[in-house]
Amino acid sequence: MAQIIIKNVRKEFGDFTAVQSSSFTIEDGEFFMLLGPSGCGKTTTLRMIAGLELPTSGEIYIDGEEVGQKPASQRDIAFVFQMFALYPHLNVRGNISYPLISQGMKKAQVKAKVAEVANILGIEDILDTPVGGLSGGDRQRVALGRAIVRDPKCFLMDEPLGALDAEFREHMSEELRALHDRMNATTVYVTHDQLEAMQMGDKIVVMNHGVIEQFGVPQDIYDWPATMFVANFIGSPPMNVLHFDGAVQEGAQAVEFGGARFAIPQQNEGAAGNLVFGVRPEHVTLSDNAPYRGRVEAAEYLGTTQIVTFDTPNGKLKARIDAETIVSPGETTGLAFDPRTVTLFDAASGRALKSHANMGVLGNG
Repeated sequence: MAQIIIKNVRKEFGDFTAVQSSSFTIEDGEFFMLLGPSGCGKTTTLRMIAGLELPTSGEIYIDGEEVGQKPASQRDIAFVFQMFALYPHLNVRGNISYPLISQGMKKAQVKAKVAEVANILGIEDILDTPVGGLSGGDRQRVALGRAIVRDPKCFLMDEPLGALDAEFREHMSEELRALHDRMNATTVYVTHDQLEAMQMGDKIVVMNHGVIEQFGVPQDIYDWPATMFVANFIGSPPMNVLHFDGAVQEGAQAVEFGGARFAIPQQNEGAAGNLVFGVRPEHVTLSDNAPYRGRVEAAEYLGTTQIVTFDTPNGKLKARIDAETIVSPGETTGLAFDPRTVTLFDAASGRALKSHANMGVLGNG
């Protein structure tokens, strides 16, 4: 397997810039996610790693070798597409063995390799079945088998589960992660599904309009989004963002909004201008004594929890609370925030302030 290094990679299509000077490192054996909405540049980035697109500028290293201007055939990678891309005139065995046969491998070796891969994927009983009659899940396994059988340096996957229904997609995502762990393979995986990325990835790059918004482990990206875009894109429901009324003066140690006074973390003192207060729904609690108030608009029950939407002086706010807590539309209650889990954003740039230190309610404003 291999480490992949992306250095200042940029991709232009005429006047349109699809990827803007991206840099990150995928460590050997990582399950790495490229995450973002449609048109954000994630698939273009994957295709440049694969050699299906050549970068306008920048460098791409696979296993220490600079391959940015080399074609896909010289990169020793395996690509798994969303729509399977199987050969319809071949059966399962023929599809999996095709890469080996095209390389001139001896029949006995091909047979052994196909049997090994079929065992890993649990498809021994369908090796002689035409691919046209297979379910979506089995066709995806065959596509994976065709990639695995070559023992490439890395696997590149472009939304490989996108064509599956929701229930089977979740099952296949578990299988894919288990397969990765068994093979310890370097895997780069494109998805627009933030839940899929959070569940499967060791590291995540979040992209938007060709720019990397954040790069890191799933927990850090969830807990401490680097931008308001990430805060809104990651999480279901996403992070609440509340805009202050007016600008914060330089040197201020607290801000006031909605009848409550909130301390600014010491590391952030001196931050001036319009700031935005961010808090995850699960870190909002209902408290009769809290000075910050919200009126219940609706409650969505999810079994053990419920998502309650409040109308506050600073806009809509959602709280994830215990399902047994009784709330009624129209009632007003106090809302408190876990001081360890609040993020401050600069309203102009949308970027989070550097400190994630405690920020708590001091009392009535």
